[in-house]
Amino acid sequence: MSASLLTRSALAGAAALLAGCVGVAPDGGFSAVADSARARTGAEPRLVRSAADERAVHDSVTALLAGPLGQDEAVRIALLNHPGLQASYWEAGIAQADLAQAARLQNPGFGFKRTSGGGLLEIERTLTVNLVQVLTLPLAQRLESARFDAAKLQVGAAIERHAFETRRAWVEAVAARQGLDYARRVNAAAEAGAALTGRMARSGNASALDRDREQLFHAEAAAGVMRAEQALSASRERLTRLLGLWGEQIDFTLPERLPDLPAAPLELDETERLALERRIDVQAARRQAASTAASLGLTRSTRFVNVLELGLERKSETGEPRARGYALSLELPLFDWGGARVARAEAVYMQALQRVAETAVNARSEARERYLAYRHAWDLARHYRDAVLPLRKKISGEVLLRYNGMLASPFELLLDAREQASAVNAAIEAQKEFWIEDAALQLALGGPAPTQQKEHAP
Repeated sequence: MSASLLTRSALAGAAALLAGCVGVAPDGGFSAVADSARARTGAEPRLVRSAADERAVHDSVTALLAGPLGQDEAVRIALLNHPGLQASYWEAGIAQADLAQAARLQNPGFGFKRTSGGGLLEIERTLTVNLVQVLTLPLAQRLESARFDAAKLQVGAAIERHAFETRRAWVEAVAARQGLDYARRVNAAAEAGAALTGRMARSGNASALDRDREQLFHAEAAAGVMRAEQALSASRERLTRLLGLWGEQIDFTLPERLPDLPAAPLELDETERLALERRIDVQAARRQAASTAASLGLTRSTRFVNVLELGLERKSETGEPRARGYALSLELPLFDWGGARVARAEAVYMQALQRVAETAVNARSEARERYLAYRHAWDLARHYRDAVLPLRKKISGEVLLRYNGMLASPFELLLDAREQASAVNAAIEAQKEFWIEDAALQLALGGPAPTQQKEHAP
């Protein structure tokens, strides 16, 4: 092959490859991540790339904080405003840039040599192109494409996890506020009971033991208020961190109580199928195995060729006609035949297959576990709502009637108040656990259950 023909062939091949180069999207491929997150979490994240984006996010957050902060609004704020999530969003852009780089040929090398002496001037020019990279460019591009897909899945997983943590923190904060309100009511009742018993003791209608018992209950009720205040403060701060708020924004208000239980729990017969179809960790494990398989093919194709460069040479000397040619550099496989690299790639691939199996087993088990926990939490919360609290209310009414009819002592009335406080606190805790399990079930299934959007509207 002549040098001119070889030059034209190399340039034509390079032009064809360059024509198919992958570009870099302005959003770094984040739009696909945002669409998936909206379907899985009900909220759409936004990539902040400019001062205008920052102002738009700030305005959106301010509007969402204008009233009592609902659970869905909290998730929307977290996905827009949390700086840690914003940092993870750029992982997709980094992976896309790597993909675009992998689709480009390496720059050719140019060498220039000039020597003179004895009245002679010799000039030598070389142009080298890495042929191995040219030959393996399509496969390398596929590998980087797989890594780009994996990066998008990782960002999506971070969004889902953060959305779950935000939902849980919101439930805990609202439950803490609800518990604090009730603790204050119990403390006020205990204070009134202690004052009443003190007056009765002074008039000789109650013993010192009865007075001390009521004062102890009042002291414990006051301690309960302190614990409830600390729990509310800690849960609000945890929610504030997840929302990425600071400054005046931390003074947001929360609803007074948790949402009511749904009329009926979810009835899911295909939890395992939903988890395997929709969970991001399962998808990521599958794609990792596929990427490893492609990497194995690349290793086999290059096991004997570690360095292969093609160079075009042009040489001229004073008084002599110019000489043209080409040079080929090839590493000879005398000591390293590439068998160790292939064996390692095969071992990594088999390891990836077992990781897929492990992820699938764990996903099935977690889906079953979370659904059972969800059902048990709903049953327990319903039991308190439909059985325990109505009976406590009925008993309290009967005790009050007996007290008004002078058939019960004030101490029986105070004792009933203590027992009622215990039942109400347990009911609040059961309701809190249900909504936490509801969020955990969504995470385990890779998104809301098919009928969850309608039945679980707060």
